[in-house]
Amino acid sequence: MGRKLAREEAMKLLFQMEMNNDYSDDIVELYIDENEFTHDEEEYIRDAVETIKINLNDIDESIQKYIKGWKIHRLAKVDLSVLRIAVYELTYRKDIPMEVTINEAIEICKKYSTDESSKFINGVLGSFVRKKDE
Repeated sequence: MGRKLAREEAMKLLFQMEMNNDYSDDIVELYIDENEFTHDEEEYIRDAVETIKINLNDIDESIQKYIKGWKIHRLAKVDLSVLRIAVYELTYRKDIPMEVTINEAIEICKKYSTDESSKFINGVLGSFVRKKDE
C-alpha cells in the first residue's frame, strides 16, 4: 500500500492525538510499535506527524483562512486531521504532486467521514492551492 496506507495511518494518529489532546512523542512511539509498517510508511508517518506538530499553528491558520463560516475547533476531528495532512503535503512535501494530495485527502474523507465532508475538503484545498499559486 505504501504512502496511501501511511496517509491513512497518519490521519488516524493525528485524530487520536487531537481527541486526547496529547501530542507527545510517547503517543507516536506507541502507535508505531502497535502496528506493522514498512520502513517507508513509518518514515512518512513520523515525518508527517512531527512536521505537523512543529508547525501546527501555521497549518491551522492556513486552514482557518479557507473554512468560510467555520471555526477550526468546530470541524469534525477526522476532517481536521485530513486537512492537516493535506496542508502539510502541499506546504512541506515538494515530492508529492498537488493533485495526488488533494485526491488522497478526498478519498480518505470519503472512507472515514461523509460525502459532504469530502466536498468540503475539496473546496478548502482548492482554495488553498489557488491562493498559494497567486
